[in-house]
Amino acid sequence: MSKDAFIRARTTTDLKERVEAILARLGMNTSEAINLFFHQVELHNGLPFEVKLPNAETLSALKDLETNRDVTVTSLAEFKQSLE
Repeated sequence: MSKDAFIRARTTTDLKERVEAILARLGMNTSEAINLFFHQVELHNGLPFEVKLPNAETLSALKDLETNRDVTVTSLAEFKQSLE
């Protein structure tokens, strides 16, 4: 099928560059990622992931992580060990 439709979207240069670097590591470009997203929206008959607002506890935890406040685990191995 011939691709003949265009999509224009605006975002920040910084976000675009970060996402394109990730996509490159996945072996795809922005157009391929957008087409993949569109196919998933069609298959799910909606967004292919849950979209909701975080609760107060989650917001607080995210804030703590951003500021490294009350963060005691410093590696994945340490985190796994803390779960045992």
